Amino acid sequence: MPGGGSRLPVALACLALFALMTMTLADVILRSGLNAPIQAATELTRVLMAVMVFSCLPVISAKGGHIAVDLFDGIVDRLHLNRLRETAINIACGGMLVWPAERLWMLAGRARGYGDVTEYLSIPVYLVTGFIAISAALTAAVMVAVGLIHIFAPHLLDGDRAQ
Repeated sequence: MPGGGSRLPVALACLALFALMTMTLADVILRSGLNAPIQAATELTRVLMAVMVFSCLPVISAKGGHIAVDLFDGIVDRLHLNRLRETAINIACGGMLVWPAERLWMLAGRARGYGDVTEYLSIPVYLVTGFIAISAALTAAVMVAVGLIHIFAPHLLDGDRAQ
């Protein structure tokens, strides 16, 4: 898959990681040296972890970078069913992600309606939940698209994924 669309989500994840590292360093120094921890550190860690993980999820899915267990690879290789396996796995996983994405979108709307905010920084909860919902929906679409490409146009994938 071409990497042009992956720069923004990866840059966002990198910025979130850098912010998380900087905040953790400052929190440790302040906690140990001045007995004055950053009160919102836990809250920020949760938000930044969500941004890191879910911004890269569509990119990882497009590139096939998930952890895989190869229990049946020998049989699949012997029967030359690699493309069928990749198609089935991607379409099934993409389809399964639709429900969590839809549910998260509904929860984001509910949080917005209730005016839910985080404890220390008053970050609207619907922003984070909505971001996760959109990322999950985008990941679902990417996985289904990759599955369809595996079966109908494997030449569009890089050599090691098209098998």
